[in-house]
Amino acid sequence: MLTPQTSTTPEPQKLLGLEGLRFLATVAVLLWHYQHFAFVADAPVGLVRSELPFYRALFPFYEAGQSGVVIFWCISGFIFFWKYSSVVADGRMDGWTFFVYRLSRLYPLHFATLVLVAVLQVVYVAGHGFFFVYQDNDVSHFVPQLFMASDWLKVTGASFNGPIWSVSVEILVYAAFFLTLRIVPASPLLNLAVILAGIMSGTLVGKCFVFFYAGGLAAMARLAVANSPFRPKLEAIAGCASLAVPVALWLADVDPGELTGALLLVYTPILLFVCARHFALPQRVEDLLQAAGNMTYSCYLLHFPIQLMIALAFAWLERPIPYRDHLFWVAFVVSTLVAAYLTFRWFEAPAQRLIRNTLLRRQNAGQTSPVPLRQN
Repeated sequence: MLTPQTSTTPEPQKLLGLEGLRFLATVAVLLWHYQHFAFVADAPVGLVRSELPFYRALFPFYEAGQSGVVIFWCISGFIFFWKYSSVVADGRMDGWTFFVYRLSRLYPLHFATLVLVAVLQVVYVAGHGFFFVYQDNDVSHFVPQLFMASDWLKVTGASFNGPIWSVSVEILVYAAFFLTLRIVPASPLLNLAVILAGIMSGTLVGKCFVFFYAGGLAAMARLAVANSPFRPKLEAIAGCASLAVPVALWLADVDPGELTGALLLVYTPILLFVCARHFALPQRVEDLLQAAGNMTYSCYLLHFPIQLMIALAFAWLERPIPYRDHLFWVAFVVSTLVAAYLTFRWFEAPAQRLIRNTLLRRQNAGQTSPVPLRQN
């Protein structure tokens, strides 16, 4: 078995393929949640997915877009093992720095959207007698949301800005990742053991562990073959497999059904291995992919508040939401992406810099941070 290189930090490399894949996973969740426009309280009414805009081209997203969440977890695992495993294991990044990095990346936008949705839902329920989509919007759910702990102990039902549940679960995996690496070095066998334990647990948190550590295996494989003469052949084989699997499923007209999770567990790490290779692209394309990757978190947390504001606007106009209309679809998707880009540039990035500079100033005085302050 090839041993991953964990003693040194990998050479700086733009993971442009992963940025593009992360953006596609975001779009998948965005389009999966497009059906919210047909909801009355917590269930769709009169929704026929085949009648949604551009269905023939976008049906994989409309029918299985929720799978974007586990792809997110897998990508996170890859990035964490790629960027942080060695600096955490050898002590170059301490617990406080790791915590501040995660806090500054995730919390500012979470808090802002949590408060925004809480206010908007009060307005919505006053006019309708029920909340928009997510119904558990009370104090007992708000307090765990404040600490991003809504789904740590048990699945309590999505509340307030519902999509945050997947980030809440992932925070526990971040903590386990850091603590485990301080005790034992990263190894494929450890990842496989965690994956097996996660599968056997049958829990939502366990599922996150499974896909996070599967992504970590893909990163280890990348590090292990970085200087191997067989790397081009391995990349070619993985590339062919990443194309062959979806083509075979399409030609066979197979509905994975309950096997979707297992297929994603095997397929996604292969896809990450392929997407993590170096791509020589024009600078303009590189900048576009980098921007797309940066705005994924804001897109993920903003799309539901935007839907809620649209629902309130049409309720005020006393008109039904024209979610089957193609122009409405374009307006919603474009406005969400534009809002995500602007939010990242003018809120997320400045807030992240402010928090890191404030909380790490004394610790990092006179030294260079071990990991660049990127949107990780």
